[in-house]
Amino acid sequence: MAPGKQPTMEELAERIIYSDRYSDDRFEYRHVILPKAMLKYIPKSYFSPDDSGLLRILEENEWRGIGITQSLGWEHFEVHAPEPHILLFRRPLPAKR
Repeated sequence: MAPGKQPTMEELAERIIYSDRYSDDRFEYRHVILPKAMLKYIPKSYFSPDDSGLLRILEENEWRGIGITQSLGWEHFEVHAPEPHILLFRRPLPAKR
């Protein structure tokens, strides 16, 4: 990227950080850290209507649409309020036989 040039959404998506997975007895979890600059490119309709600056819980097509890539089964279930660029995801653990 050239000095002084604003990064594109695609360039920012390449800088998304995915945590290692961790789990409890019901779910597998991971958090996804968006580059802070990406927040200004995300549609306003993706944010909570209370003007808190927090993203609302996103549907799969929405989070995939902003560049988050994960295998099937993950759901966005929480935003880390102190840091609105951190999204928490989970998916059910496979049933034990």
